Amino acid sequence: MSMRILIVEDETIISDDIESTLLSNHYDIAGKAQNSTQALDMLMNRHPDLVLLDISIKGDKDGIDIAAVIREKYKIPFIYLTSYSDKI
Repeated sequence: MSMRILIVEDETIISDDIESTLLSNHYDIAGKAQNSTQALDMLMNRHPDLVLLDISIKGDKDGIDIAAVIREKYKIPFIYLTSYSDKI
């Protein structure tokens, strides 16, 4: 059984690209959440082994808030992602 990965990303093109890359490397996709509500629901119901977590997502919580829930309640690993860039 391969690792089940939850993708939390609100940009569909990016989410689809991540999913395609993971599938081509034989990972299972636990789900793709586009906002904090979906992410929290999928965490509870789909039991992923790892979460790829966009820092800036839609909803009442951002990726950092979701990470706190993951750390406190689910104790599974997560990796922050962002496509946001800012000039220094």
